[in-house]
Amino acid sequence: MSQDRLHVLLIPALQAAFQQLFDHVATPEAFTFQATRPEFEGDVTINVFPFLKISGKGPEPTAQAIGEHLQANVEVVERFNVVKGFLNLKIADGYWIDFLQNTGDQDLLQLPSTGKEVMVEYASPNTNKPLHLGHMRNIFLGHSVSRILEATGNKVVRVQVINDRGIHICKSMLAWQKYGKDETPESNGLKGDKLVGKYYVEFDKAMKQEVQDLIASGTPKEEAEKQAPILLEAQEMLRKWEGNDPDVRALWERMNGWVYAGFNATYERMGVAFDRVYHESETYVLGKNDVLEGLKKGVFYEKDGAVWVDNTKEGLDEKVLLRSDGTSVYMTQDIGTAIKRFEEFPGLSRLIYTVGNEQDYHFKVLFLILKKLGFPWANELHHLSYGMVDLPTGKMKSREGTVVDADDLMEEVVQAARTSGEQLSKLDEFSEEEKAQLFEMIGMAAVKYYLLKVDAKKRMLFDPAASIDLQGHTGPFIQYTYARIKSLLRRTEDLVKNASSQVPSTVLSEELEVIKLLHHFPAVLSGSAMALDPSSLANHTYELVKAYNGFYQSVPVLKEEDPIKRDFRIGLSRAVALATKKAMWCLGIEVPERM
Repeated sequence: MSQDRLHVLLIPALQAAFQQLFDHVATPEAFTFQATRPEFEGDVTINVFPFLKISGKGPEPTAQAIGEHLQANVEVVERFNVVKGFLNLKIADGYWIDFLQNTGDQDLLQLPSTGKEVMVEYASPNTNKPLHLGHMRNIFLGHSVSRILEATGNKVVRVQVINDRGIHICKSMLAWQKYGKDETPESNGLKGDKLVGKYYVEFDKAMKQEVQDLIASGTPKEEAEKQAPILLEAQEMLRKWEGNDPDVRALWERMNGWVYAGFNATYERMGVAFDRVYHESETYVLGKNDVLEGLKKGVFYEKDGAVWVDNTKEGLDEKVLLRSDGTSVYMTQDIGTAIKRFEEFPGLSRLIYTVGNEQDYHFKVLFLILKKLGFPWANELHHLSYGMVDLPTGKMKSREGTVVDADDLMEEVVQAARTSGEQLSKLDEFSEEEKAQLFEMIGMAAVKYYLLKVDAKKRMLFDPAASIDLQGHTGPFIQYTYARIKSLLRRTEDLVKNASSQVPSTVLSEELEVIKLLHHFPAVLSGSAMALDPSSLANHTYELVKAYNGFYQSVPVLKEEDPIKRDFRIGLSRAVALATKKAMWCLGIEVPERM
């Protein structure tokens, strides 16, 4: 758990306890805290096992001594209990009440500036197909991390690399040239990225047929797969592209233009944007000089005319960086692109790559090479690795056309939200335009939240139907709770203007549960930024609104006759709404004012 304001309060008291009890000077870093397990009484738990050498006592006497000292000297520690080597502290209700009354919006929602500039790379699609479900996890993860970093005081630069060159791109181009009959997005009404993706699939079909024909005529399968005429044509087209053939380049620019327009429409619906876009057609020439410079310095070595790096001492393998014919590999351009970014953004302190876990090894090698080249910022490179996304229908393959298209999936979930919403018959006051905006908001929240609530490192199953459940662990459930609170606040506007400044002497357990979750919000947000993990923030937000719903159902707010209690509960509701809106913004999700 990240340190929050309560931990900051307790640390000096613990240092004093160690000085007085054990004649030991403890550093603040020595103390870690956990939330007390629900089966025990308490709010904060301290594991004393690491301190037994210092105390010279067993775990229970050590915990007992520390607990007695804190109870006697720290006003907010009401009582404590010891379970084996764990000290559980019960914090007085007054602390939680004071926190809610005296915490401003900025204290709760905006952490102080770090003065650091961070670059987050995400999306990075190929221009031979539209965005798909795998891209959605990448994009929403990268975008959410960028917002979480921004919310925790960092200046953020959002970038993407568009992979717009190579044999895959030429396959789509060649298939369109052969079978397209001058078809364009305008002539058939198809988004440009979908049109190009259609011909990537057509290429695969044609090549499979040619391979089968060759095998039938006696050619071995492995040889047939290399000698299919359409593949040889695509390879020749790539050579022409690299040679700046004007006709090939013109076709490439035309078809890529279709794809970019399609990508931008998808990004707009997703609510994401980028500060800088890199194209592989520009970056693939980078890195060569850096590798040759490393060769001069003895960082790399030459073998059979090629340039290699030896990472075996670090537990990795040897890797070729420049082939014997002088051409580079992907690693080479990644080296050059990283260097270029730190040159373009001299204030940059950190660079985060959002890329699937199949590239884990690649990034280990890349980061190690940049360290060997002596770049001080190489220690601030991070691979935000994530697992694949599956659907109940099974695995997806791009070239066979079985990929789940991002546009189609978003539309499916939005329409499911519409169907579900219209059945609730609570939208009589909404115009058709307002309904459309609401269902769009709910559908996009369903997709984003479902993808973000799972730890990015884990492979996951995306269930479109479950994602829109208003009663489940979903984005729409959180949106509904937010809208409920906003409705309450609209009805109490006059009461808020004349709200009592007094606070109740005691609060109910339902209120305490909500306040404690609010109290932890800044620490959870900070922890999410440190771990680059939106799932912890997503799940905390769900726990917050779930606790609020429990409070709302069992504790009267508007019907409360005591104005002090009523005004306190209205203030609590407002704080939950503010935290929820901020958390959802960090996840890239909009919240409706009414539902």
